[in-house]
Amino acid sequence: MAVFVVTPLLLIVLYAFTDADGAISLANFRKFMVHPEAINTFIYSVGIAIITTLVCILLGYPAAWILSQARFNTSRTMVVLFILPMWVNILIRTLATVALFDFLNFPLGEGALIFGMIYNFLPFMIYPIYNTLQKMDHNLIEAAQDLGANPFEVFIRTVFPLSMPGVISGVMMVFMPTISTFAIAELLTMNNIKLFGTTIQENINNGMWNYGAALSLIMLILIGITGLFNTDENDSSNEGGLI
Repeated sequence: MAVFVVTPLLLIVLYAFTDADGAISLANFRKFMVHPEAINTFIYSVGIAIITTLVCILLGYPAAWILSQARFNTSRTMVVLFILPMWVNILIRTLATVALFDFLNFPLGEGALIFGMIYNFLPFMIYPIYNTLQKMDHNLIEAAQDLGANPFEVFIRTVFPLSMPGVISGVMMVFMPTISTFAIAELLTMNNIKLFGTTIQENINNGMWNYGAALSLIMLILIGITGLFNTDENDSSNEGGLI
């Protein structure tokens, strides 16, 4: 971890707070603040990540709940089918999506970008929720039913609160890579839509390591803040998550 995690992070911080001559400087962050294109790209990327995450929750939670039911627990086949796309490289899946849109004569653009994001990251939402629901103590559900709760009340007051750790894990696994990816946007929009990850890649490829590192650090700070919320939510759920 010291070599492959800590050292690269320290290098990002070092480059972010220095200029091309190696002097300590905040010029990279000032450049980001006064550069409207970079700020707009950052805001747009956050918006795409939020939309992708919300749609993945709406599609992934029902799928995970169905898979966790008793009639599916006798076989792992359905679960394997849902997570099977995770076994294929993300670039190959994206190229397949491009080929599908070309075959159907659908235009590549923002719609294709969101579709590709959801397709690529939906399994990362389904599996943690499924894993949480499968390990849930079903005696609590039976207790709620014995106390007179109808199916809707059982779900709202028992199942959903207990499944929140899986939902939060899924949100983290979808939101973080969505906001930082660049290959999916380049392929599904013919490089017409730029995400924040693309901006970072372009600056580093053009030799602007310091500015690229500053942009990377800004993204890492956002991810770190999201991780803090994740920790707080997990602590709250462990202290008693039932409504």
